[in-house]
Amino acid sequence: MAFSSPDLAATATIPARQHGRIDALDVARGVALAAMALYHATWDLGFVRLTPENYALSPVGRGAAHLIAGSFLVLVGVGLVLAHGAGIRRRAASTRFARIGGAALAVTVATYLIFPESYVFFGILHCIAFGSVLGLPFLFVPVAVTAACAAAVVAAPVFTGGGVLDAPVLYFLGLGKTLPQTNDYVPLFPWFGLILAGIVVGRLGLPRLVPSRLGRWRAETRPGRGIAWAGRHSLAVYLVHQPVLLAVFSGLAALTGPHPRAGEAEFRTLYARNCVATGGEAGACRVAARCVVVGFRRDGLWAQSQRAFTVAERAHAQALSQACYEAAEGTAPPP
Repeated sequence: MAFSSPDLAATATIPARQHGRIDALDVARGVALAAMALYHATWDLGFVRLTPENYALSPVGRGAAHLIAGSFLVLVGVGLVLAHGAGIRRRAASTRFARIGGAALAVTVATYLIFPESYVFFGILHCIAFGSVLGLPFLFVPVAVTAACAAAVVAAPVFTGGGVLDAPVLYFLGLGKTLPQTNDYVPLFPWFGLILAGIVVGRLGLPRLVPSRLGRWRAETRPGRGIAWAGRHSLAVYLVHQPVLLAVFSGLAALTGPHPRAGEAEFRTLYARNCVATGGEAGACRVAARCVVVGFRRDGLWAQSQRAFTVAERAHAQALSQACYEAAEGTAPPP
């Protein structure tokens, strides 16, 4: 039975929930999950200092993280249409919210214990849990309305911020200008807009996908079945893969030690920031930061910089820093 709204001209016809699953959508979720695991592996390698810097925090890494999260949320919207397009299944919706919400709470507790200064208070799972409920009414309004709301939600952070919206209790909205310190931040604005966009895609595309060759396609090869299986069990895979990766890489780091150049980029950034804050010229500070790293390695201070300096080491480090800055300004030869 197909769902129909009172305004048939403005609302797409949504197919009833099919027996079985659409393997193409499961594979799409599996591919997105694999990309997320690769991103987390990159972050973990940087966190345990097995790479020179944490490439997951670079502009390219952050861009990849946004694309991956966005693909998941669009697929959440498509899944809502597939599950509830013929009418809201209240028990299934409640069970889903409890399952994903419980997992989100577990992530918050676990990250608070491990990373108390940057724990996850509203990450991808929190957004999916609340977005899956908030998105239900948009399954039955005209598609154009849902599309307009999606655009408004995505654009809202550009036009808001300041005042009460920057209060920590409202960080989950994402409408303030303050960026909280957290390892995963997926607030409702703008990210709920991508769930709404997925609902639009689902309502317009599923009536064509379901009877199509792609909609009838089945993953029959072993890799295809594996990816589809991961897509069908994405929540369980999501919860398990990061602790496993972090444990493996932490063990490897304990055996091999950190990468020889680990921490250099972070040190240079922090040094340059502090240098500017104390009155230094920005360009000279960046040059001096590179000089200090070279000097620390040459004089055996780099390994010691990972702990508190002795009085003698601190004096030597300060002298080296001053000499590097004066050289950067052109007032003295390099040390």
